[in-house]
Amino acid sequence: MDVLQQSAEVLFTTPAILMACLGVAWGILGGALPGISPSITMALLLPFTYALEPSSAIILLAATYVGAEYGGSIPAILIRTPGTNAAAATVIDGYEMNRQGKAGLALGISLYSGVIGSLFGLVMLVMLSEPLSRVALSFRPPSYFALGILGLSVIVTLSGGSLVKGLIAGTLGLMVATIGTDPVTGGNRFTFGTADLLGGIEPVLIMVGLFAVSELLVQAAEPGAVIRVESKARIEFPGWRLARRLLPSQMIGNVVGTFEGIMPGAGGTVAAFIAYNEAKRWSRHKDEFGKGSPEGIAAPETANNTVSATAIIPLLAFGIPGSNSTAVLLGGFLIHGIAVGPMIFVRSADVVHGLYGGLFVASIAQLFIGMAMMAPCIWLVNRPRAYLNAFIFALIFSGVYSIHQSVFDLGLVLATGVVGFAMRMLKIPFLPTVLGLVLGYLVESNYRRSLVISGGDHSIFLDDPISLGLLAAAALFIAGSLLSPLLAPLKARRSV
Repeated sequence: MDVLQQSAEVLFTTPAILMACLGVAWGILGGALPGISPSITMALLLPFTYALEPSSAIILLAATYVGAEYGGSIPAILIRTPGTNAAAATVIDGYEMNRQGKAGLALGISLYSGVIGSLFGLVMLVMLSEPLSRVALSFRPPSYFALGILGLSVIVTLSGGSLVKGLIAGTLGLMVATIGTDPVTGGNRFTFGTADLLGGIEPVLIMVGLFAVSELLVQAAEPGAVIRVESKARIEFPGWRLARRLLPSQMIGNVVGTFEGIMPGAGGTVAAFIAYNEAKRWSRHKDEFGKGSPEGIAAPETANNTVSATAIIPLLAFGIPGSNSTAVLLGGFLIHGIAVGPMIFVRSADVVHGLYGGLFVASIAQLFIGMAMMAPCIWLVNRPRAYLNAFIFALIFSGVYSIHQSVFDLGLVLATGVVGFAMRMLKIPFLPTVLGLVLGYLVESNYRRSLVISGGDHSIFLDDPISLGLLAAAALFIAGSLLSPLLAPLKARRSV
């Protein structure tokens, strides 16, 4: 009851409801633009959250995540172009339904399933986050160091098939994390005599540059064809009989989305394709998949919307972002000086409970705003790409400048965007860089504090049972990820 009371208090005493609705609307617009992922849509808002109170800022970002996951299905169904990576699975049957003259029903199934996924994911978030955080309350410096190592071990699975590229990206983030003031001695490091670097580099600037600016540079470098959506589709929700048929696929999406959301590095894309595959496996209408199956839309859309809530669980409980979008959400917490992790339920319980309430409002508002946003989304997709990119560039730089009124920040974001552009060209993933940047301070500071406590004896990391368990888990995680590609050919031979 305390959670409900505090959530309601935040909702009705702050602009939280307005922020949730604005976030959903912005997320749907961003998700509907092909190439603008949920993380980029969220990153565009980051600079503007400085002027908001913590609860409103976090709700705005989280609601944007919810809206973007649905928005990606709009171009996927109408023009066979997924607005987000997670909507790629929706293209398979969504566009086929559009070709059969059922675009409105396909959009309705996507929206209806997305709301179910969002609400189920919220229930899992509320049920699992705080119990998991209680385990982490007994952490000491060695435990926090091991937790950071466990978080960095995720780099192995986020390397896009190349461990070397993942390590390069992670090392780059760790290097940036060392700029500024030494956490133990207080000395200046790598500031090059520049006062703007004394406080270090804020993660928000790196995230905006990597995700948003680099994407705009990539789009500017590619001659894009003009996309025209002539469809006058209007959302049509499924009837009772079809809704009953879709229920098993939606439950599969809920279960898959919960597990994939909690697992760092999985995310909505993986969840959507696994849910699609499992829905096909258990369906009574297998032959319809790929030919316009309603279940082929319901399963992936439920899964990726479930992930939009369950992916926040490891962020709140352990302070580890497991996806690009939750890394940007972490940036929102850091902007307001809120340290995510087990103590957030003690020190900033009002923000967490406000987040719960905001996600509930966002999930319900998604239903109504999704219907109202159809015409604006089609209009936006039809705008010339050059004009849209120019508007987004202006939005980015006005927001970044409003943070500190610093031209140095503008140059830093632009330089980071150029680095991100090079990383995209070389197919180097971003999330390891963000993990290194965010977890670098946690790892370094607690490593050195632990050695101060032990007088330089490294056995302190093995004497602490929590630290030992986390380090062992990180070792197993890395070993499993490294051995998986080697064992894949053997499994393939056995299956033949």
